[in-house]
Amino acid sequence: MVKVTLKDGSEKLYKEGTQVKQVAMDISEGLMRVALAARIDDDVVGLDAPLKQDCTVSLLTFDDQDGKDAYRHTASHVLAQAVKRLYPEAKLAIGPSIAEGFYYDIDSESPFTPDDLEKIEAEMKKIIKEKIDLMRFELPRDEAIAFMKERNEPYKVELIEGLEEGAAISFYRQGEFVDLCAGPHLANTGKLKGNAIKLTSCTGAYWRGDSNNKMLQRIYGTAFSKKEDLDAYLQRIEEAKKRDHRKIGRELDLFMLTDEGPGFPFFLPKGMILRNELEAYWRQIHKEAGYEEIRSPMILNEELWHRSGHWDHYKENMYFTTIDDGMFAIKPMNCPGGMLAYKRRPWSYKDLPLRTAELGLVHRHELSGALHGLFRVRCFTQDDAHIFMTAEQTEEEIGKVIDLIDKVYSAFGFEYMVELSTCPEDFIGSEEMREFSENTLKSVLEARNIEYILNPGDGAFYGPKIDFHLKDCLGRTWQCGTIQLDFQMPERFELEYTGADGQKHRPVMIHRVVYGSIERFIGVMTEHFAGAFPTWLAPVQVKVVPITDRAHEYAKKVEAALDAANIRVEGDYRSEKLGYKLREAIGQKIPYMLVVGDKEAEAGTVAVRTRAGGDEGTMELADFMAKIKEEIDNKVM
Repeated sequence: MVKVTLKDGSEKLYKEGTQVKQVAMDISEGLMRVALAARIDDDVVGLDAPLKQDCTVSLLTFDDQDGKDAYRHTASHVLAQAVKRLYPEAKLAIGPSIAEGFYYDIDSESPFTPDDLEKIEAEMKKIIKEKIDLMRFELPRDEAIAFMKERNEPYKVELIEGLEEGAAISFYRQGEFVDLCAGPHLANTGKLKGNAIKLTSCTGAYWRGDSNNKMLQRIYGTAFSKKEDLDAYLQRIEEAKKRDHRKIGRELDLFMLTDEGPGFPFFLPKGMILRNELEAYWRQIHKEAGYEEIRSPMILNEELWHRSGHWDHYKENMYFTTIDDGMFAIKPMNCPGGMLAYKRRPWSYKDLPLRTAELGLVHRHELSGALHGLFRVRCFTQDDAHIFMTAEQTEEEIGKVIDLIDKVYSAFGFEYMVELSTCPEDFIGSEEMREFSENTLKSVLEARNIEYILNPGDGAFYGPKIDFHLKDCLGRTWQCGTIQLDFQMPERFELEYTGADGQKHRPVMIHRVVYGSIERFIGVMTEHFAGAFPTWLAPVQVKVVPITDRAHEYAKKVEAALDAANIRVEGDYRSEKLGYKLREAIGQKIPYMLVVGDKEAEAGTVAVRTRAGGDEGTMELADFMAKIKEEIDNKVM
């Protein structure tokens, strides 16, 4: 017999080989109806998985991320089956679930049009109505290769050939369709809701992300368990299109992206105001938190990158140049420069913790297909900091960084979620260091009762990390802040401090960013606020709008007074109607408009309008200036 421990701690006994779906049925028929997959100990499995030994079992629904993944992964197989029915000559590549849906990469001679997507979606709904069982089976590697060759699926053959010798290869069959897959999947296609599935787009994607390979067609889709959830998602997508930071960046003249510099954004005058305000705030809070600012060179020699480990672990993402017959690299990260800055002089334990911060421009090679506005670029400014400390100071310093990140995100009104990424397989330290560094980060999070998602193996090659994912007004998340604990760089660069015992010791090091990337953070903020930035960040804070030509002289006095008070102001002196000028100012997301005419000029007042369309009435100019200055100084959101 096998002892099964359920989520609530209760225990049940079953015959060895009993399928998980029997456990779900025993709990309740209602649970069985909504169960999509299960977790046996740490493995996510289908409901047909057998119980082999004593274990814990959790039934997964669409409310669980792993349940969603199984649901959407099954939808991707239904998509592939529909494509093969309609376009038998198409070749299949890969089709995973992703954050908000799924995709499948397909090699087809003719491009898929919007009409084709409609046909494929209709065929998917037929397959769902057929309630086809998904059956898992395995083949030895050689038989699996022959099986896929027989079905004329070269991309599947290449995937299998990349698997290790001796491994059993798993497949899923649904009717006439068979796909190479590790699973898990739903029990049958009828578990999907046909009215809650939507194919959303088709784009190009290189096979295996390599531009040297063939360009495939990637069909994106999404799937939900309820139609109303799909409708809400599609509405969010439409809203997201309106908020696209690339569109708003053009409309507000903030930044531009050119064919002459793919992945290298230009910041325009108004965008520079926004950027400079963010950097000024960054400098203010870092000074208050005890950081000193440095700047390291953009280009450093090859030997340094060998020493840091980036040459072995990051070379394919770096740019290089030759100087005086020697190889140099354009920095992809600021860390090695921070190491050299530390090494400039001896340090005592009394000097630690030493907190250095840098707004450093870095360059990383990204595939052209991956570039996306300010979100994925080839050069960006990291708001880096490196903290050097004793081992005893580690937890306290990590806690202070968490407090700083929380302060910044709260100031912008962002909620966030936390993810803990453990060390990857290519971690360059000892097992003892790995355990200590991972346990330290866990300890700090748990001591502060911070909920986090565990992301095994996604840390840096030199240590684990805590990632902070901002949630915007549409519920989307963006990875920005990071805290990385590192014992390796101090070792590789032979960093030292003199301890209380008079002996030399290695400092422990924290790498961290708050914004993450200035460019990415601006992109996130632009979409979050839809370009209507808080007054303290707005490139233009006030537009002065004279009603008549006679009011121009007074309007210019108002403009000059605001400018003298360091309030960013523009006047609109065109011979256009008042309504047109106001609509244009609102379209430019300017927080305040001051309308002035003969009456205001005579009284020394201004008529105040807001971009939300509000009429705040007539005010003394001094009163308005005091009001907006308080809003700016307090960084009111």
